[in-house]
Amino acid sequence: MAQKDLSAVAQQYPFHLPVQDYHDEQIIQMFLAACAKAPNTRKNYYRALMQFKLFLSGKPFKDVTWREIEAFKIYLMQGFYRDSQKPLAPASVAAFIAPLKSLYKWGSDRGIGIFEHNPTQSIRIPPTVVTSRKHFLTRSEVGRLLDTLRGQSLRNYLIGLSLVLLGLRVSELSGIKWGDFNSDLMDTSVWLTVSHAKRGKIREVKVPPQLWELYQEHMSRLTGSEAAKPEQLLFSITPRQIERIIKQAGKASGLQKEPTPHWLRHTNATLALLQGASLQQVQETLGHSHINTTQRYLHTVEQMKKAAPDFVQDCLLEFM
Repeated sequence: MAQKDLSAVAQQYPFHLPVQDYHDEQIIQMFLAACAKAPNTRKNYYRALMQFKLFLSGKPFKDVTWREIEAFKIYLMQGFYRDSQKPLAPASVAAFIAPLKSLYKWGSDRGIGIFEHNPTQSIRIPPTVVTSRKHFLTRSEVGRLLDTLRGQSLRNYLIGLSLVLLGLRVSELSGIKWGDFNSDLMDTSVWLTVSHAKRGKIREVKVPPQLWELYQEHMSRLTGSEAAKPEQLLFSITPRQIERIIKQAGKASGLQKEPTPHWLRHTNATLALLQGASLQQVQETLGHSHINTTQRYLHTVEQMKKAAPDFVQDCLLEFM
């Protein structure tokens, strides 16, 4: 049986073959197995790499130079990728180019040796506009949204509360299992282990006491008198359904904005920094790889603090 299993793996991931014998599909599968742990990451990387393979029209990945990569980027930016000929947004172009850079960086490593060189070293990813500065809810808007969700059901209320309190991505929220919760050594706090995060990373997020009590109430309703099993999902719902719940609640709340689950993640970061959390604390909670990503929220926070016109007004108040 073990020999059959080994043979099955070897067919898809041919690590036993000489490097020169690998074809593109095998290279892609080995790369995904090594570097794309999360399901969403694997899906997006595979889509981008297969689109590049289609663009190459039969040219093997091993023969690619910077010219093909740059041509592919132009192909995306100028709209040839779409039937409508409408150019892709910089963020969408980046989503296609980033997996290529990761593939060739991985494959050209001395320890891997699939590619002789990395043709993407000189390729620049188009700069993307930071939209998160505007994509957040104010404190009162969060209150209105949560009130609406609470009126719908405990489940919907907990979905909104979890997104804004824990700063989770929608895919992370939909994947929470009861066994992902654990107490610290002193039994003073409950933590959520996010094991299916972006790029396969694992992080621990502290669960506030009141939220934990609501989770227990929600789970007791789901299971009746039975104790919840570790594999029991907290929310048996898809990311798309969560997005619809938040969008519809935003409309029902009378908000002028159209909130998404990711808006609530931005809101979490902004409110945490406003209330005195450090950049490192917010980075750890959100699971950002680089502190620079977290620093983007400082701009919004600084705008909310006292600005130069406020100081001038204080000086001239007696004349106003």
